[in-house]
Amino acid sequence: MSEEITLAHGAGGRLMEELIEQVIAANITNKNAGGVGLEALDDGASLSVGDYEIVIATDAHTVSPLFFPGGDIGKLAVYGTANDVAVMGAKPLAIASALVIEEGLPKEELEKVIKSMDAAARECGVAIVTGDTKVVERGKLDKLVVTTTGVGIAEKGRVITDAGVEPGDVIIITGTIGDHGTALLAFREGFEFETTLESDVAHVWPAVERALRVGGIKAMKDPTRGGVASALNEWATKAKVGIVIRESDLPIREEVLSACELLGIDPLSVGNEGKALIAVKREKAQDVLSAVRSTKVGKNAAIIGEVTSEHPKKVVLETEIGGKRILDWPLADPVPRIC
Repeated sequence: MSEEITLAHGAGGRLMEELIEQVIAANITNKNAGGVGLEALDDGASLSVGDYEIVIATDAHTVSPLFFPGGDIGKLAVYGTANDVAVMGAKPLAIASALVIEEGLPKEELEKVIKSMDAAARECGVAIVTGDTKVVERGKLDKLVVTTTGVGIAEKGRVITDAGVEPGDVIIITGTIGDHGTALLAFREGFEFETTLESDVAHVWPAVERALRVGGIKAMKDPTRGGVASALNEWATKAKVGIVIRESDLPIREEVLSACELLGIDPLSVGNEGKALIAVKREKAQDVLSAVRSTKVGKNAAIIGEVTSEHPKKVVLETEIGGKRILDWPLADPVPRIC
């Protein structure tokens, strides 16, 4: 790893994983408070309280620009943190938020962000309960950083982690791939397409809750920075299994494919902000798929692959022309500062 921190170290790929493992987690002594701890390097952590587990997840949001097609930094902050809680099997309850503001940011822009956070929180059914506000000198920050901590609750023993996937499990994604990162990049670069690309930023709990009711859920993850490729490689690495996905089954919009081809990027490495990957027991897969598709956020859900005992710690993509290739960790998300 290089001695200086680069943008790639915060972009969700292999370099970020190395930074977290070798620099951050390696220098923290007490990583666990009686549940899922930092050592798991999961979407969040948990604390046992009586018959329940409290799930906690924290995010810092540095998206540029603050307002983009389909969303803004406020909406993204609330949904993104609530989603991290949700994919651990916990119902989101509350959010704390800290704002770091650059001197000179127009008050009306900040108010617009706060109103967007409020609207997203009401849709998620969570309260914004506490926080902090700091202002730094002009030129010392790019407008605004929003940090959010989400709190949720699950029955004891029902928290879901990345390491739960097992050979034979089926993999479902709750919707189309690559919308968020592609929309932001196209917007930044001024590209226009026949259909306007928009971020997929949304709350995944409605789909997750329906899936949990069916049962058989082994692992869940929202494929944000680093996209589907990073998320699947995390599962394969942590659970020491192989994963096979089929290119022909991947739900990717034509405009996303066109934009990614034009920009020379892989949509599987592009971040999503309103989708969840779900690993489920094979016998429950069709019922879970139907349950997820019955929700607005999951209407385009699809089965994309399965978990295998072959090629442990590797993800294999079966191409439409009948070949196979390793879908490796991206070094970083090809679209920086998307969340």
